[in-house]
Amino acid sequence: MSELAQPAKLKKQVVSEFRQSEIITAARKVFAEKGYVASTVDEIAAQAAMAKGTVYLYFDSKELIYNAVLANDLETLHRLTLEEIAAAGTVLEKIAAYINARFDYCEERRDFFRIMFIEPFGSPVLSKAKAREWLREPVRMLTVAIDDAISTNQIRRWPAEVLAWTIADLTTGALQRRLATMPNTTAREDADFLMNFVYAALRAS
Repeated sequence: MSELAQPAKLKKQVVSEFRQSEIITAARKVFAEKGYVASTVDEIAAQAAMAKGTVYLYFDSKELIYNAVLANDLETLHRLTLEEIAAAGTVLEKIAAYINARFDYCEERRDFFRIMFIEPFGSPVLSKAKAREWLREPVRMLTVAIDDAISTNQIRRWPAEVLAWTIADLTTGALQRRLATMPNTTAREDADFLMNFVYAALRAS
């Protein structure tokens, strides 16, 4: 390939990534508002201010668009969560980092969490299975931290992996409640309550 051909290829790739990003952003909003079943590619195209045919240049079906939306946000949340846990010090700080990362991202990307947790029947099943799979590494990091803290008598002796998954499930449940109802508490209050609840259970006797 000649050197003159390379810039053109790079430009095409940049344009392609930009278009896909536009479609994903538009689709996230449409899916969050209408659900997977009721949404159409026409509505996604209109939200993205582009022709329906342009959308099909990048995604062959509505299901592929849906999965791209979820994969994009899951990857971002996954990376952010791992970074926050790794940067934290004590086991309690790592637990707080996990909880705060999820709550902060939910407040920033409510559309994504609404798709994940309140999507009606009929949507592709990849989303929830993928989300659970991408929880494994953060849970593994929490498990290691909990094990270390138990071995040095910093916290009570609980089954470390079970406890790590319980923290993940409690966090998910708290976020689902916030999205499905009209809570009279702030996200900060809910996150702090959850952390205090976990801390009380872990406090060394």
